[in-house]
Amino acid sequence: MILMLLCLLAPSGAVAQVTPAPTKIIVLGDSLSAGYRLPREGAFTSQLEVALKAKGYDVSVPNTGVSGETTSGGLSRLDWILADKPGLMIVELGANDGLRGIDPARTRENLDTILTKLKEKNVPVVLAGMLAPRNLGSEYGKVFDAIYPELAKKHGVPLYPFFLDGVAMDPKLNLEDGMHPTAEGVAVIVSRILPTVTAALDKIKAGGK
Repeated sequence: MILMLLCLLAPSGAVAQVTPAPTKIIVLGDSLSAGYRLPREGAFTSQLEVALKAKGYDVSVPNTGVSGETTSGGLSRLDWILADKPGLMIVELGANDGLRGIDPARTRENLDTILTKLKEKNVPVVLAGMLAPRNLGSEYGKVFDAIYPELAKKHGVPLYPFFLDGVAMDPKLNLEDGMHPTAEGVAVIVSRILPTVTAALDKIKAGGK
């Protein structure tokens, strides 16, 4: 009876319109993406969402960065993050591994496991690279820096080579600690990583991973 009434009330030939939900972009990251000491609107996630919407992309980019996060920490909370059903994941981890002098083999293993799990769940990924602090020596830097391009190639995911490109070591774009970007520094990061992110979103829209 209810179904009959609905049919009578519905206009002839009417088709229910369902508005698709925005693509959720999750950043598995640390304080660099969380917006350490910045207002909410100054954080990487907020600025990235605004920049993408300005280009016509229907997205939401919640702030899921955790200050002090290492690749081990990111791996440990990955299942919790995946429960949020990301349409695209940006993996931005490794800076704290380098600052703590963690064995690059451990960092590689953690990132490798993260990317493997994301592939198994069919979650598209952008891998944001990091460079080792130069005070740890050339050998450490050589091994650490190679992690990101090698894993990107192994897993077939797009790589943004250095998350802090254009910002690192520039006092005008960093806070007093010399490590965390100001809101202006974040704007530079967003402008530089944006083509990589939009290319990933376009590929998803076209039906690729």
